[in-house]
Amino acid sequence: MSAAVTPAARWEERVAGADWARVGAELDEFGGALLPRLLTDSETGLIADLYARPELFRSTVDMNRHRFGSGEYRYFARPYPEAVVELKKALYPRLLPIARDWWARLGRATPWPETLDEWLDMCHAAGQTRSTAILLSYQQGDWNALHRDLYGELVFPLQVVIGLDQPGTDHTGGEFLLVEQRPRAQSRGSATLIPRGHGFVFTTRDRPVKSARGWSASPVRHGVSTVRSGRRRTLGLVFHDAA
Repeated sequence: MSAAVTPAARWEERVAGADWARVGAELDEFGGALLPRLLTDSETGLIADLYARPELFRSTVDMNRHRFGSGEYRYFARPYPEAVVELKKALYPRLLPIARDWWARLGRATPWPETLDEWLDMCHAAGQTRSTAILLSYQQGDWNALHRDLYGELVFPLQVVIGLDQPGTDHTGGEFLLVEQRPRAQSRGSATLIPRGHGFVFTTRDRPVKSARGWSASPVRHGVSTVRSGRRRTLGLVFHDAA
């Protein structure tokens, strides 16, 4: 009889299904890249349904009130759901070499240790103790202004968003937007529809781009285009905690 698959191994297998050479190349070229299916339909439904349980979250943000756009999102309180914990742990070691390579090109220190737990311990020691896993909920007419998710001095330069609804079926519009301010050039934008259960990895604040003097930091902001119809929900995985 074969050994039972542990929960951690299940999540690691899904993350390992990505072509990480391609992911790294697309991040270098565009600042973002699609990932394979990380959640099943059943899992996306279960996670999306958690939004109706406010006791599971530490805070709720009305984007219109804060002039962030239109729509609402909630930060999970700890303990996180299993999918959040295990996906972050499985994704971190895959993203770590890319993060270190990017910051080395920019001549920056690379403070991130080998494991996510060690990195979060560093965040907490620096006063960044608030949870950053997030559920976002958009209805028809909602959108998210271009922004960057920094939260404190300690920052991991990549993060992941996972679609919980199917574009074209559950909603129209609601493309994930990236806008990059290139050195001494006009901004460049991209728009991506994230299939249900799939991930999209993108730069948190900036990324290295080749310049005449070597490498320069190119600031990148992200947001969501207007949802034309239906409902769009996503799970956001940030790899540093908030001050």
